[in-house]
Amino acid sequence: MFLLTSITLLFLTQVSLKFYTQWESIWLPFFLYIITTPTTIDTQTELSALNTILGAIGQSPVTTLGTVTSDTTNTAFEISNTFENPEIALIYQILKECNFDVQNEGWSFNREDHVPFTPDPTTEHITIPSNVLRIDQENPENKRIDPIRRAGKLYDKVNHTYKWGTDELNFNVVYLFTYDDLPSVFKRYITYKAAGRAATQMITNPQLVSLLQVQEQMARASCTEYECNQGDYNMLGMPHNTHYSTYKPYRALQR
Repeated sequence: MFLLTSITLLFLTQVSLKFYTQWESIWLPFFLYIITTPTTIDTQTELSALNTILGAIGQSPVTTLGTVTSDTTNTAFEISNTFENPEIALIYQILKECNFDVQNEGWSFNREDHVPFTPDPTTEHITIPSNVLRIDQENPENKRIDPIRRAGKLYDKVNHTYKWGTDELNFNVVYLFTYDDLPSVFKRYITYKAAGRAATQMITNPQLVSLLQVQEQMARASCTEYECNQGDYNMLGMPHNTHYSTYKPYRALQR
C-alpha cells in the first residue's frame, strides 16, 4: 500500500486517457472518472417548480411540459400533451399567475429607472412593450405629465393625449421576465406561493395550507434580504449616477 501523490495521479490519468483514445475497450478506473468528469448543476426550471407543487399536494410528478413527440427534435408526430390533464394545466396556470403577481411588485432585479423611450416620428405615440408591467415618469415631482397605460400605448392624463412629441423621454419601468430568468430566491418564493394557492383551490386541507404558508413566508423573508442587499438602499435615497461615502466608524478610530 502506498499513497499516490497528485503528480502520480495526474500521470496515470494522462496515460489512461491516451490508452482509451487508442483502444475503446480499455476503461478508466472509477477514481479517475471522478477527476475527469465535469460537475453539472441543474438550475430550477418551470418543470421542477411544477413537480414541487404536485408533490406538495400529493400528486405524481411529470417528466415534461407541453407536447411529447416521438423524437428529440420535437418535429415528429405528437404522442401526448401534459396540458391535456386539467390538473397539470391548472397548476401551470397558477404558477404563471404567481410569477406575474410577485414581479408586479417591482423588485431590484426587474425594475429599471430612467429608461429611454422614443415616440413614433409620425404619430408621436409611445407603444408599451408586452413585457412591461408598470411604467411611470422619471421625476414624480413633475406634475405637468401623468403617464398611464391605455390601449397598449402611453397616455398622458394631464394633457389628455397619446402624443408625446418627438424627443426622447425617460420613464421608470417594471419588467416581466420568464421564470427561468429570475433569481433563485424568487423562484423558490413563487413556487411556494403557487403551492399554497394550489392547495387552497384543489385540496380541502387547512393544515396543509398553513404549512405551505409558513414556507411561503420564509421564502418571502429571503426575497426581502436579497432586495436589501441588491438594492443598495440608504436613508438619503441616492439616485443613479451619484456617489456618497457614508460615515464609517472605523475611520474615526484610526485618528
